[in-house]
Amino acid sequence: MSDVTVQRNDDSHRYEASLDGQAAGFVQFRERAGRVILIHTETDPAFEGKGVGTALARGSLDDIRARGLKAVLECPFITSYVSRHPEYQDLVTT
Repeated sequence: MSDVTVQRNDDSHRYEASLDGQAAGFVQFRERAGRVILIHTETDPAFEGKGVGTALARGSLDDIRARGLKAVLECPFITSYVSRHPEYQDLVTT
């Protein structure tokens, strides 16, 4: 199985996932005052079940941590991911 690649696209305000060179999904975000508000996660139906959503959640949270910011979770998918991965709880704020 191929690896999912996640990159932050500041111009589009999205973390974008690709798989085998094809756009596979995204997390929409807004950045405000040291916080990244994760709004919505979407995976292309053609790539469902291939780890795209998980890669997007992990990639976005890892980027937020690396940049020394906090995450505001509005997206139910990311909220669920963090509840299953407590190592990200320290990033969460309101």
